[in-house]
Amino acid sequence: MNPWTELGSAQIPNNGGVLKFSQRGDEFSIRLSGIRGELMNSRLYNSEKVLAELGCAHLKSVDNAQVLVGGLGMGYTLAAALKAVNEHSQVTVAELIPEVVVWNQGPLGNCAKHPLQDPRAKVHIGDVRELLKVSKPTFDAILLDVDNGPEGLTHKDNSSIYSPQGLQEIYDTLRPKGMLAVWSAGPDYLFTVRLKNAGFQADTRIVRARPGKGSRHTIFLGRKP
Repeated sequence: MNPWTELGSAQIPNNGGVLKFSQRGDEFSIRLSGIRGELMNSRLYNSEKVLAELGCAHLKSVDNAQVLVGGLGMGYTLAAALKAVNEHSQVTVAELIPEVVVWNQGPLGNCAKHPLQDPRAKVHIGDVRELLKVSKPTFDAILLDVDNGPEGLTHKDNSSIYSPQGLQEIYDTLRPKGMLAVWSAGPDYLFTVRLKNAGFQADTRIVRARPGKGSRHTIFLGRKP
């Protein structure tokens, strides 16, 4: 088996650790120092794709739809969101770590068919929370895959996004009938309760990392009435 070759690394702000970007043949991996296993692998993206499909299912016939993707990752969620909306829409992706954007503009981009090159895609380099505090209805869908789920892993400040205050800010930022979709490595009953307490119509879906096989991930859905 071919060995992994490290292509780059990036420091997560506030001492969140170091991301390491590697390649083996046509396979890519992003790992976090101090954590066993991978954060992302270019062959395991089904749940990231479904995140966008579920979150944007109501937008295909909506002109000028506005979608926010929290976390670029390997580009699969962004690519699926762009596919789910029409040509008159815009998808903004917020990525905290500039190097991740560079990796997607380089060799990693081919995995998701270079979604950053789509003219409907807009990149915000910075914390997604900056775009969730506008206090007015702005987005028709908000897709969050900024960490391991409602419990922050790579960046402890991410937990505040999923707090009661954070969910209220998201609720206020969504347009009527807007959808919040959150990727999680596993279930979290208390997070579903927080969604309902914030005013969302809440639901969950279990999705495999690969179609029909692989790890089971959870997609939390919250619709604004």
